[in-house]
Amino acid sequence: MSTPEEQPSLEDALARARAASQKMAAVLDGPPAWEPIWKRPRKPKSKAEKKRELRKQRRRLQDAGRRRLAAGQSRRPRARQGRIGNAAARRDARALSRLRHSTAWLW
Repeated sequence: MSTPEEQPSLEDALARARAASQKMAAVLDGPPAWEPIWKRPRKPKSKAEKKRELRKQRRRLQDAGRRRLAAGQSRRPRARQGRIGNAAARRDARALSRLRHSTAWLW
């Protein structure tokens, strides 16, 4: 008959488990190795950065306003169909024509 294998002592197993738990706690307490950008805490912007962003935004909006004004004042004639009739009526007609040409059944 063969001799039974040596069973590890209970105290030894408990000591190994405690050491592993301490090591795991040390790993969890440290800084994360990698974190997606949307989970990182936000870094507050400096006043100069905020002003720079606002200047860019104001400039972009002013340029858009100038373009809109220039488009409204342009002498280029618009398409006749775009001017004639009510916009809502045109939308309704377009939807109805889509329905007419589709294979959908109206119950």
